[in-house]
Amino acid sequence: MVKLYQYLVKEKKESIISKQIIRSGTSIGANANEAAYGVSRADFIAKMQIALKETAETEYWLRLLILSDYIEKDHGESMLSDCLEIKRILIASLKTAKKKPNIHPTNGRT
Repeated sequence: MVKLYQYLVKEKKESIISKQIIRSGTSIGANANEAAYGVSRADFIAKMQIALKETAETEYWLRLLILSDYIEKDHGESMLSDCLEIKRILIASLKTAKKKPNIHPTNGRT
């Protein structure tokens, strides 16, 4: 995302979409990383859901960049493919987190 942002700003002189995609694209990793250190399952799920929403936004901006010819179709579709893979991983992680029983670590109660 950082390299895409730099390319859009320097080579294409684009400043609106580039700011949107750098924000949403980097937010995915930031929220997933924060989820890993969540204080509870609910906290983990909340951060992962934010990461998923940011992935959907990034997907939108990538599609727009491809359709508007700001980035080459092959390069854009490669990044879009990566974005969709991240989306699938986040969805799978959320499904797993939501279906596991919430057992208290000290007494075994839910």
